[in-house]
Amino acid sequence: MSNPIKKLNAVEALEEAHRIAFAPFVFQASVSLRKLGILDYIFDQRENGGPTVNEISENLSISPYGVGVLLEIAETSNIVLKTKEQYELTKVGYFLNYNTTTGVNLNFAHDVCYKGLFHLNDSIKNGKPEGLKELGQWKTIYEGLSQLTPTEQQSWFDFDHHYSDDIFADALERIFERKPKNLFDVGGNTGKFSIKCCNFDEDVNVKIVDLPGQLAMALANAESHGFKDRISGHAIDWLSENPQIPSGADLIWMCQFLDCFSEDEIVKILSTCSESMDDKAQLIIVETFTDRQAFRASQFILEATSLYFTVLANGNSKMYPSTVFLRLIDKAGLQLRDDIQLGEYHTMLVCEKKTATISA
Repeated sequence: MSNPIKKLNAVEALEEAHRIAFAPFVFQASVSLRKLGILDYIFDQRENGGPTVNEISENLSISPYGVGVLLEIAETSNIVLKTKEQYELTKVGYFLNYNTTTGVNLNFAHDVCYKGLFHLNDSIKNGKPEGLKELGQWKTIYEGLSQLTPTEQQSWFDFDHHYSDDIFADALERIFERKPKNLFDVGGNTGKFSIKCCNFDEDVNVKIVDLPGQLAMALANAESHGFKDRISGHAIDWLSENPQIPSGADLIWMCQFLDCFSEDEIVKILSTCSESMDDKAQLIIVETFTDRQAFRASQFILEATSLYFTVLANGNSKMYPSTVFLRLIDKAGLQLRDDIQLGEYHTMLVCEKKTATISA
């Protein structure tokens, strides 16, 4: 991917450096502008040329001082535009307030990551998620997902699902071409994908493989959708000394799962799965690879997400380039059958055991 960043002159570069230094202030002001309804109100009044500070204050019951300090930093951050005494949203302000992806990212950053990021320096030095203590006392965030506050859970799962749900329809069409009867959903989270599989194909049975806390939530969700008899579970801790999964899967599915582990751990997981597979079974990996993004914003989001893994999730994983995964797949005794682009961001890697024969 080419790098279109323009060369800055000294004044522009210094201004950008100052923006980075005060970025947390702009971020928190943006959160307040959204939560207090100020951006909504400004947009709603666009046909009238936009409201004044006093109009916003009176209609939203916020002091003129509070509205004023937020709009001042919003103006210099290109979120709002002031004409005489009236304010309107810029394109940046509109996307900040109304773009779904931006909202998901902002809530995830604010509700899940913000406090923990203060400990990034220690995480880098120690190789541990030192910021996780801001959420709870666990070794990894995955152990505590079922114990997060409702707001934290909502923002975490919204973020996780937002970057996978859109490709499920295409993925289901592809994975059921071979009519798998037994499918393992590794890292099933809420069981959302397992439920979609059962709705898509009435003959498939799904086994969710996940941590005990997550598994309990997923199975309860499956039962509420009427799939108690077709969706079962296998509790596992992939970081234990000798994790095992049952044999018998026609297809093993991992969507945005392996990026939660270090390279050595990924090889361990894939090797364990490979050992459980027969020659006809397939293992499907779906990931958002940093080197396969068409837009710089997508790559930026993924690389920022890597810091979440560093400081909160586990301390040793990240969003990877595809070149790393292709090397790890081979190291784990698997071979690549298909390399498929899914949607705008995702890649589907279809793998089989090296002993299997890949037909032309």
